[in-house]
Amino acid sequence: MTEVKVNTSQTTDQVMERIAEYAVYGKITSSEALETAQYVLMDTLGCGFLALRYPECTKHLGPIVPGTIVPNGSRVPGTPYELDPVHAAFNIGCMIRWLDYNDTWLAAEWGHPSDNLGGILAISDYISRKRITEGKEPLKMDTVLENMVKAHEIQGVLALENSLNREGLDHVLYVKVATTAVVTAMLGGSKEDVSNAVSQAWIDNSSLRTYRHVPNTGSRKSWAAGDATSRGVRLALMTMSGEMGYRTALSAPNWGFQDVLFKGRELTLARPLDSYVMENILFKISFPAEFHAQTAAEAAIELHDQVKGRIAEIDRVTITTHESAIRIIDKKGPLQNPADRDHCLQYITAIGLLYGSLNADHYEDDIARNPEIDRLRNVMKVIEHEPYSKDYLDPEKRSIANAVQVFFNDGTSTEEVAIEYPLGHRRRRDEGIPLLLNKFQSNLKTRFPFRQVNRILNICEDYNELTDTPVNNFIELFRI
Repeated sequence: MTEVKVNTSQTTDQVMERIAEYAVYGKITSSEALETAQYVLMDTLGCGFLALRYPECTKHLGPIVPGTIVPNGSRVPGTPYELDPVHAAFNIGCMIRWLDYNDTWLAAEWGHPSDNLGGILAISDYISRKRITEGKEPLKMDTVLENMVKAHEIQGVLALENSLNREGLDHVLYVKVATTAVVTAMLGGSKEDVSNAVSQAWIDNSSLRTYRHVPNTGSRKSWAAGDATSRGVRLALMTMSGEMGYRTALSAPNWGFQDVLFKGRELTLARPLDSYVMENILFKISFPAEFHAQTAAEAAIELHDQVKGRIAEIDRVTITTHESAIRIIDKKGPLQNPADRDHCLQYITAIGLLYGSLNADHYEDDIARNPEIDRLRNVMKVIEHEPYSKDYLDPEKRSIANAVQVFFNDGTSTEEVAIEYPLGHRRRRDEGIPLLLNKFQSNLKTRFPFRQVNRILNICEDYNELTDTPVNNFIELFRI
């Protein structure tokens, strides 16, 4: 007799349940988190404006069908584009991530939670403009900041103990999940709606990390997060049109995410969802470089004056670092393009030693042709220091330490410059925020005229004025 399998009712996976509960009912009470979100907003948009200088980025922007304009659609800041919210989210997300210069979160999985701003800003402008046509009040920017905190929290807490990279999967899956959750809630979704939408994001799964690693490192890593945040908007809109969800998308035997792609391990949320991630977010203030190398760049630049006249005399360079840096950005051999170079610990360190600075132009072919860069890379030795690896994962420290020392042919050497916490770390906020504001102003100047820059700065730097500004008026500040 053939066994009949009965389709019994299932309870919703707890991870999806908790994310949905937080997205719909969570209250952000931390003034530190909301004020940090203000800085994240400025910094993230500024990174996008700087990216508009690069044709390899701008070729991805605009409507899918050239010339298409969506009336009352979502506008793409710094451009003339007015698009549907799904593709606007891609445009904004692509700009934000292009130069690898926006904020960072490091844990068992790493990523860039401000990638979610692509979806949040696009849907906020769409909702606001739609409300105005209906005679209703638009959203205000306080809603954007609150949902930024929530998206950061969802992505970052998922990353604490659930490593996608060890399975060859890319971290942008967590962007997709976070954007899906907060955007569904912003569209008026119930807890069940959010859970349904998030289940779709998990079933979508993630792209492979192929494009982040030798021999295939390429520019997809610069638009992958834009793709993820736009997909989150798409799944949210589908759900709000009545599409069903899948209660055990994670835990279903044989066919759920955990069995298919996570070796049967259970996905966990390591702490309650609140505002921990935004409070501890890492800013890339000085260098557009993969974050595991930020302190190496800082140390190398500190050594520049001691080595700049002795480059030909360098015998070897040691970089003492943590395990994650070795696993992700320790690279030997040819580097094919800017996407390859900005994820190479040795290249970044060499630039700091040679030039005493590091900016996006240092990854372009003109500078990469300098033979001294590869000569230095070839004499570099990368060493793991176990206390650095331990402190990297310590939730009370969250350090990202590197040390650099240069040895010369005559037997002399520089001192070892060790830096535990990068400039953008929470422990260095007082030092970092003024420089972050300078970075934002400089990035604005690459795109907007003087008077427009001043109008933007006056609103963005005043927390009370910013939060009370209607979203549609805020986006209008960045019209080209």
